[in-house]
Amino acid sequence: MDSKSTYVYFAGMLNLNDLVLFATAVEQGGFAAASRRLGVPKSTVSKRVAALEDELGVRLIHRTSRSFVLTDTGQAFHEHARAALIETEAAESVVRRRAAEPSGRVRMTCNVPVAQEYLAPLLPELARRYPRLHLQLDVSDRMVDVVQDGYDIAVRSHFAPLPDSGLIQRQASVEDIVVVAAPAYLAERGEPRTPQELAGHDGLLTGQSGRGAWTLSDAAGATVQVEPQPRMTANEGRVLTAAAVAGMGLTCLPAKICRAELGDGRLRRVLPDWHAGRVTTTLVMPHRRGQLPGVRATVEFLIECLREPA
Repeated sequence: MDSKSTYVYFAGMLNLNDLVLFATAVEQGGFAAASRRLGVPKSTVSKRVAALEDELGVRLIHRTSRSFVLTDTGQAFHEHARAALIETEAAESVVRRRAAEPSGRVRMTCNVPVAQEYLAPLLPELARRYPRLHLQLDVSDRMVDVVQDGYDIAVRSHFAPLPDSGLIQRQASVEDIVVVAAPAYLAERGEPRTPQELAGHDGLLTGQSGRGAWTLSDAAGATVQVEPQPRMTANEGRVLTAAAVAGMGLTCLPAKICRAELGDGRLRRVLPDWHAGRVTTTLVMPHRRGQLPGVRATVEFLIECLREPA
């Protein structure tokens, strides 16, 4: 235990300051050493230990100019004094930990896909880990003003870098966008072996138009642009996932969105050495709110979980 940090004012039957001075003098082997350890004058240590002996009505230390020896009573008192100081420090530590425990309201915002695919599986565990947090999630596809609308954290998934807005940005994950299809579709139509072969397959596309090109890249940096035959167009990942599982064609999805279907075999990755871009998930927050214990704990938890591979 750090005796110096314990030297603060307490009131009670015995002055805990005096216990600190006495215990430190015993452990350091004298008043001069205790003075140096605690940063208080030697005369203060000597006077307060003498006052402690007067209050107790017993001699605790036999001291001369050359010796510093505990009496039998002093030895027993020292053992109990140390125990009392340890318990005092433990009590203070409990209070400080409690005060530092993440608590209060944390307001978050994100769009519908992020809420459904990324946050919904994680927030119950976050709530269990920090029971004093009140998590408040606002799901909206409009681009909110994080500062003006009073949010602590905005979770953004994006393809291009976010603009420099003066807000704190913490990158949580970067994942591949992969080409997937149902095993039944591949068994019927054949599995593409090169990106160029995708042009002969049905495509489940994103965007508003009836046509769309996919730009595929490999680890060496080569890129190929192909246009599959448009079979269906939607701007929502769950719709495209369900259509792909139903065998309607191939589609491009972020790996985490279709991780369950890939895991249980309802979908299979096509051209595993190629990807159709990458999506980044970033946590954005105002600078001052980002320093609050509850916000910091939420951010670190989300980053820890979102960085796990799909």
